Amino acid sequence: MSCEHLVCAQCAHPVIEGRCPLCRANRERLHQHGFAGLSPALIALLLVVLLFATLAAEHLAFR
Repeated sequence: MSCEHLVCAQCAHPVIEGRCPLCRANRERLHQHGFAGLSPALIALLLVVLLFATLAAEHLAFR
């Protein structure tokens, strides 16, 4: 979702401009990415590490 076309109910200006505290808070909320505050790149890295750890554990279990 984008805030480019949203109008603030408090100050009646575009939210993207962030003229009032409500605009700024909503703009920041809309622009948050990731999961639980983590960036998508960090989530991908954690998944790759988990994959390699699982493969290593599986490899050691079959020896």
